[in-house]
This record gives sequence, structure tokens and C-alpha cells, in this order.
Amino acid sequence: MNEENKITRRQVVAGLGATLAAAAVSPALAATGTSNKAIADGPAKISDPTKLYPKPPYKSQPQPWPGLQSKMDPIPDCGETSYKGSGRLMGRKALITGGDSGMGRAAAIAYAREGADVVINYYPSEEQDAQEVIALIKKEGRKAVAVPGDLRSEDFCKTLVQKAVTALGGLDIIVNNAGRQQSVVSIADLTTEEFDATMKTNIYAPFWIIKAALPHLPAGSAIIGTTSEQAYDPSPDLYAYAQTKAATMNYVKSLAKQLGPKGIRVNGVAPGPVWTALQISGGAQPEKQQMFGSWTMLGRPGQPAELASIYVQLAAADASFATGQIYGSSGGVGMP
Repeated sequence: MNEENKITRRQVVAGLGATLAAAAVSPALAATGTSNKAIADGPAKISDPTKLYPKPPYKSQPQPWPGLQSKMDPIPDCGETSYKGSGRLMGRKALITGGDSGMGRAAAIAYAREGADVVINYYPSEEQDAQEVIALIKKEGRKAVAVPGDLRSEDFCKTLVQKAVTALGGLDIIVNNAGRQQSVVSIADLTTEEFDATMKTNIYAPFWIIKAALPHLPAGSAIIGTTSEQAYDPSPDLYAYAQTKAATMNYVKSLAKQLGPKGIRVNGVAPGPVWTALQISGGAQPEKQQMFGSWTMLGRPGQPAELASIYVQLAAADASFATGQIYGSSGGVGMP
């Protein structure tokens, strides 16, 4: 063998490592839409999170339940102009409750921009906000279906799932996001009717929806629940709401164990103080609403857009080992 053709064992291993690294990086770049041009354009821009969004105090702005985010000041940012997709959920089929506003709206917009078709559910009085979301999904060339209705009804929850399966030709993502939050200072003032409405919306509805959807969910499907920092550090005036969020955290962990062998992942998102219609429609006492989120390390509440990527990650196929997990986003306060 000629001297110039000789290579050492170390060079072979190094060359093989470089080849494998290149092979691993190339599909990853392709999957995220990263191109050589994007790399050549320089590093991504970063922003100071303390200065990204308006800080409290906010004006008092009570609305009747369940509230419209389009009438809030400031209007929550759900990623309408900021979220950029890269095809991570191409061809997926999602059902999102509470998809008209807040985290549900942010997830719906993000899912559509990642390539998914989406069915959103919402309370009938939220039609104005819901139609904005439907328009944004359709703008991405994805199928968008609106199914208004009251999740406190078992019959409606069953109908919702059937409509979603029929409209999308199946289901493989379920986001149980809709929630009822009403601030009541004393348990003595909490009525059975209000307690029941909170339980039906936050606990019964996900049970009914998951049970109805399960026969339609193939291996690889994802179920995502919206829990809360209230599951870990409950506020005294959210006695009913907080315990439903602890139950949400628990059903995520329980169902993950039950459905894991079937190839279905179950995870949860636990927001801290995030600026949504919950706060202005009875979910917070007036003084807390006006200073909402001021106690976080960033001096402001979160915005739904800041959690959108978490919902995407938990639904995406490359999170295939994540199940039974609770992902927090709280601005440095609360848990997890």
C-alpha cells in the first residue's frame, strides 16, 4: 500500500463520526425548515423577555363569563403575527377545546402553521373570537372547523368528537384546554351550581372527550391537557379551579401509564400567570387583575404565544419519549 493511501484507525473513526454527524444534522435542518441561506443570514435575533410585552398595571375591564379576548386591553398575543411554522405537524389532525382564545387559540394557530388541520371548540358566545382563529387557520391552507357548544354536556362532548373525526378524516391530537375559572373569596360564598360548572368544564369534559376519541386514536397520537401552577400552589380564592388543575395533572400521569403501551402519549402544560380572558371574566379579583403577573421574575404576565411552542413540541413526533410529563411556563414563579 502506498504511503499516501495509508490512514490510521483514529482517522477512520473521526471520518465516520463526521459522516454520521452530518447525516444526523441534515434531516434535522430539513425538518425545521433551516436552510443554508438562513445560516448565512447570521444568528437568530433574541429579545429581552422583560421588555417584550406590556407590563401592569392594566385597567379594570370586567366582562361577563366567558369573555372575549378581542375586547381586552391589551389584547393577548396568541402568535397571530409572530408564530412561524416549519412543517412539524404536517398532515396531523387536531381537536382543541377553548380554541377561540388564550392557550387554545395559540395552539390552534401554531398547529395550522406547522401543517395540521384543526377543529376548535368554544362556548357559543365566543363566536367573534373563534371566527378570527378559523380565518387564520384557513389562511395557512389548512382545514379549519368550528364546533361551538357547552362542554358541560356529555352528549355534546361525544358529538364534538364525532364531528371532528368526520370533518378531519380521523384524529391524532387532542388538546383539552378549555377551562372555567371563577374567583370566590370564601368557600361560604361558593355555590353548588358554580362548583358543579367548574368541575363539569375542567374535569368531566376531558374525561368524556378522551373516552369518545380513544377508539379513533392511532398509535403515535398525543393527548395534551392544560393544567396550571394552581395545581401546585393554589390561590385561596380559586378553591374550585385549583383542585381541577391538580386533577388534570393527575389524569395526565395516570393516562400516560394506561395508554403508553398503546403508543399514545399523554402530557400536560402548566402555565403560570398568563394574560387571557379568564382574568377579566371573573377569574381574578379586580385588584389582582389590574396587577396581574407583576409578581413574576419578568415583571409581567406571560402571553399565550409564549407557550405555543410547548403545545407543538408535545404533539410532534420527535417528542416520542415524552409522556406523563408536565411542562411549566411561569415566568420564574410556581411549579413545575
